[in-house]
Amino acid sequence: MKTMAAGTFKARCLRVMEEVRKRRQPVLITKRGKPVAKLVPADEEPRTDVFGSMRGKIEIRGDIVAPVFPPEAWEALR
Repeated sequence: MKTMAAGTFKARCLRVMEEVRKRRQPVLITKRGKPVAKLVPADEEPRTDVFGSMRGKIEIRGDIVAPVFPPEAWEALR
């Protein structure tokens, strides 16, 4: 694990964060030689496509286009 002084981390923060992301190796941040924080890579979430994600999990019964009630039963037309 790489160790870095807090002042150095402050000066190079964005570069260090990108390095941790790419190499997936944590960095220990110290202040006066004592550890104060650890920067670790975030858990990578599996990328899933929204479209088609429910395929095979839903069953359509009946007509999904026609209204459930006939227009005569609609309150808005009264």
